[in-house]
Amino acid sequence: MSTVRNPLLPGCYPDPTICRVGDTFYLVTSTFEYLPGLPVLRSTDLVGWEQIGHVVDRTGQLDYAGIASSGGLYAPTLRHHDGVFYLVCTLVDQRDPARGGNFLMTATDPAGPWSDPVWLGVAGIDPSIFFDDDGRAWVHGTRLVAEPEWYHQTEVWLRELDLERLELVGPEHVLWTGAVRGAVWAEGPHLYKVDGTYYLLAAEGGTEIHHAISVARAEKVTGPYEGNRGNPVLTHRHLGRGVDVVGVGHADLTQAPDGSWWAVLLGMRPYGGYHYNLGRETFLVPVSWEDGWPVFAPGVGRVPPEVDVPFADAPVLGAAQGTASGVVEPGDLRWTAVRALPSDVAAPRGEGWELPLRAATLADVDVPAFVGLRQQHRAVDVRAVVAAGLAPGEEVGLAVRQSERDHVRLVVTTTDDGAGLRAVVVHVRGGAAAELGEVRLEGPSDAPVTLGVEVRDQDYRLVVATGAGTEPRTVAVADGRTLDTVAAGGFLGLWIGAYASSNGRPTSTVAHVERVEYLPRG
Repeated sequence: MSTVRNPLLPGCYPDPTICRVGDTFYLVTSTFEYLPGLPVLRSTDLVGWEQIGHVVDRTGQLDYAGIASSGGLYAPTLRHHDGVFYLVCTLVDQRDPARGGNFLMTATDPAGPWSDPVWLGVAGIDPSIFFDDDGRAWVHGTRLVAEPEWYHQTEVWLRELDLERLELVGPEHVLWTGAVRGAVWAEGPHLYKVDGTYYLLAAEGGTEIHHAISVARAEKVTGPYEGNRGNPVLTHRHLGRGVDVVGVGHADLTQAPDGSWWAVLLGMRPYGGYHYNLGRETFLVPVSWEDGWPVFAPGVGRVPPEVDVPFADAPVLGAAQGTASGVVEPGDLRWTAVRALPSDVAAPRGEGWELPLRAATLADVDVPAFVGLRQQHRAVDVRAVVAAGLAPGEEVGLAVRQSERDHVRLVVTTTDDGAGLRAVVVHVRGGAAAELGEVRLEGPSDAPVTLGVEVRDQDYRLVVATGAGTEPRTVAVADGRTLDTVAAGGFLGLWIGAYASSNGRPTSTVAHVERVEYLPRG
């Protein structure tokens, strides 16, 4: 037996979907505007997870141009059938709802390569796919009701998928509008067949504190579906904002080789008040079956801090699993960029990156020169050694990114008189920029500078050092409570990474990011 501490995947890994092939589990989560998109993780025991690739990992596979923060890839579903992995997902452009839509991709190896998208031609979000034991396949998803009885009433629809043509065929069926009358967003639907009965799992209440998991069942895949009288079958909304995990929902079920059942789901861990800077994370709970219904976290009724996995034979793992301290080299699969692949904006150089400055800034709905990592710990030091011969108005440094309208950057730039360099902290909050502090730098203009973000809960201390062995100086301390989605909106946790910009000017300057370190501190 092994014990895993929740969350299973710390940091911004929302909307988890899971399937098992033989003795191996595969898991994928949402990535919104970040690329590569839809990370694929692998485990043989539900305890230790290894990232093996991404579904969206090549230029041109999907068009991200102009997609604002918290748009992009929403809520995938991963399934396996007859030697092929199928993934359905939604590309969302919140500024242009007519763009994007639901699509399907396939692969014979979950590590990739994955096919180009096959667009399904249906509206809505959170598509899922179900393979029945008669060989038929069914796609289902969520959309707003055309003539709703209440605000944001949604429905789960179902249509058959022709596996030869990868097209939806036959009549459409509306399966579900949620377990609770008046509840918003019955979303994240998944279908299963257990002992001859069809089960529909869905979340509702919105992906925040009112999130909940409900279940219905039917004798036919097309319904009618009856809801569990105990719905919602798992939620933390009745526990209030002061509990350790909030917003529990968006679950997916899997059965282990020993016959046991499990669910992965999302939740958030508030700290420093009702704020969750790490975003929506992936958690694990056991599932049992009683009277023909699934029971989530039996005997507990909530997401536990630790889960015993009887069939696993591994050491106890905690929230730091899946992360690494020290230098994060360019080949690490955790690196992402905004609306582009890291290889589109930077080139590997030893332990670090060559980062050509771009005219775009973090405030633009564009492709900035930014390569970043999810913040996965409440206490962490992120350091970067940077150097560049900067022209006036250009900058290079570290950024803590929530969105275009909310981020903090610690950058090296020229002084106003152009005679030297300074390190400056700029906080963009709700689209308005404010300078929090600056430090004048000594030494040659192209000498390496060490920049750091020292995170201790909601304090983001931004520091700078020049020369070997020099004690870091604090430039400013940013308030993390202004950066999470409670304060800023959207669906994302925080990313921290290297950033460079010419701030709208033509340039040929290339920044040298000698290395980036991610060092958890407890």
